[in-house]
Amino acid sequence: MTKEMRRLSIVMLFMFLSLFVATSWIQVVQADSLAQSERNTRSLLDSYEIQRGSIIVDGMPIATSVPTDDEFQYQRVYTDSPMWSDVTGYFNPALQSSTGIERALNAELSGTGAAAFFSEIERIVSGQAQTGLSVGLTLDAAAQRTAYEAFGDLEGAAVAIEPATGRVLAMVSTPGYDANQIAVHSASEADAAYNALDELKPNPLINAATSQTSPPGSTFKVLVAAAAYATGEWTPESTLPNPARYTLPGSSAEVSNAWGGTCGDGPTVTIAEAVKLSCNIPMAELAVELGSQEIFKMAEKFGFNQELETPLKTTASSYPRVLDDAQTALTGFGQGKVTATALQVAMISAGLANDGVVMKPHLVDAVIGNDLSTVREYPNEEFGRATEADVADAVTKSMVASVRDGAAQGARIDGIDVAGKTGTAENDGDEPYTLWFTGFAPADDPQVAVAVVVQNGGGMGQSGSGDTLAAPIAKKIIEAVLNR
Repeated sequence: MTKEMRRLSIVMLFMFLSLFVATSWIQVVQADSLAQSERNTRSLLDSYEIQRGSIIVDGMPIATSVPTDDEFQYQRVYTDSPMWSDVTGYFNPALQSSTGIERALNAELSGTGAAAFFSEIERIVSGQAQTGLSVGLTLDAAAQRTAYEAFGDLEGAAVAIEPATGRVLAMVSTPGYDANQIAVHSASEADAAYNALDELKPNPLINAATSQTSPPGSTFKVLVAAAAYATGEWTPESTLPNPARYTLPGSSAEVSNAWGGTCGDGPTVTIAEAVKLSCNIPMAELAVELGSQEIFKMAEKFGFNQELETPLKTTASSYPRVLDDAQTALTGFGQGKVTATALQVAMISAGLANDGVVMKPHLVDAVIGNDLSTVREYPNEEFGRATEADVADAVTKSMVASVRDGAAQGARIDGIDVAGKTGTAENDGDEPYTLWFTGFAPADDPQVAVAVVVQNGGGMGQSGSGDTLAAPIAKKIIEAVLNR
């Protein structure tokens, strides 16, 4: 073979290999994403012939599809929708639109994804009509209902997590909305319903538990304490100066404790006592001593600055990489440049409850076939170790003291040690406070970690507190989980 022929053979071989890799990539790796593309009209039209799978909680469907006599063949129906809508989202073929779990697991629910391939073949052989797969959520129906009803007319969000697994037991955003109004097959009616909801303030179409960030207030003190203990240079009994007013470094601005006085009677106060009583000044001083880098590293270990998927996409909570001392001092009590979602604050408590190991929060247990077999399980996964167990235990003790006889007594449950921390976060100017509670129980054998945020001051402007409004909601959620 001549040199030219060998070169041509090599080029032809390379071209065939490139073609093989490209087609394999499209048919295998990109198959699901291409099938679910909004521009794939063939897949979209095919999906109308398939009865969409159910979304299931505790064995009961909360979203189903029923036959219709229109071109879309099946109508999506949501049970008790306002309670679940921020998780389920909605599905509307007339608008070619979906949100929430309906969007995140569309491939499975619509029966058009790779997971449904063998089930589809089996149904073709048997002559049965094709149906989508069902999705089993991690949510606990009693905890979800309790959380939703506990808010009443209040605006906010709540998240409950099983600390050892990361399973989300409750995720509520209020006000909710009725997804049935947007799922109707009349595009004009669906558009009108969507636009009417989208114009409301607050917007019920936004899942506040995963997408709305606020200053976490004093709930962030537990993370700052954990960052301090993790250095080995601080312990719960380490002391800090205890003035009634504190001037921010390099500034003339002053901060005070919520009640305007000192944190206890002495000239100094321990970190443990500052967390228990929710004192701002010593935590600001501690933050400056630590430096923003130590807090930043601890915040990222708990999940800050990262967009998580549960599989719902979440807005990243934020702790900036670089802060001056004045800004660092403010973050010591959850103000300034630090912001968090309810999901993120729940992850802090869940990590502390799990001996310092943060699990990835997830909303889906399994994809289920029509014969009730498990097509795919979603395993529990570690997000990472945030602290050592002894650090988590030291912070927990202060949180237990805070609920027992400190600043978080609104979450007390007779006969159960609850570890908790309240937060009453200031916003710009005269805006109402954002009210928080986070914690877990039982403290010695944690089964549930919660975060509750009440927006718009709970209708009380700057008069409400996390202990009076957010903590009682969290208490009810904890009781619902422990009593199941």
